[in-house]
Amino acid sequence: MSKTSLSALMGKNARLIPVLHVENPDHAVPLAEALVGAGVMALEVTLRSEAAPEVIARMRKAVPQAIVGAGTVTKPEQFARVRDAGALFAVSPALTERLAEASENVDIPLVPGAVTPSEMLAARELGFHELKFFPADLMGGTGMIKHVLPLYPDIRFCPTGGISDDNIMSYLELPNIFAVGGAWLATRDAIEAADWKGIAERARKSVAVATKG
Repeated sequence: MSKTSLSALMGKNARLIPVLHVENPDHAVPLAEALVGAGVMALEVTLRSEAAPEVIARMRKAVPQAIVGAGTVTKPEQFARVRDAGALFAVSPALTERLAEASENVDIPLVPGAVTPSEMLAARELGFHELKFFPADLMGGTGMIKHVLPLYPDIRFCPTGGISDDNIMSYLELPNIFAVGGAWLATRDAIEAADWKGIAERARKSVAVATKG
């Protein structure tokens, strides 16, 4: 089936994706409101929390303008669950044939992880042209992404892992990057402390950095 890509869902002006670990479903709405109010429109809710599907559902209902997706999708059966919760995209740290096959059964894009030239080629052969690059800081960062550009000019990446305001522009200025992501935009500690004002301030700073160019 033909699917809209994550980058198309986000639009050219939205290039930050917070990776959100939310244990308390009651935090879903104020968290989404804080981030969207600060200009961060795409939200990745990691399945490392059992509450994730409910968090996704609450965010989608209360903040419909948010582009809410599911992260850490590692099992084929998770696709239907997050789709039914309202997720608009899915992200996986890696890719297998079973995950690729399962992703075809839901009408939301999957952004699978790939960090080596072989993994990137395999992902492209399975039809994926937007990939997660994780952990970016341990796998060569911008240097690696620059090296693979001439090999795979039709692949674009969303790096996560070690991303912060100090280096986001070094990634975003590369032509084969469509977004960057990470937990620094809304840390687990800040979420559990219900520090919505602090999260909004943190996100506004990052948005300002990402759009200054």
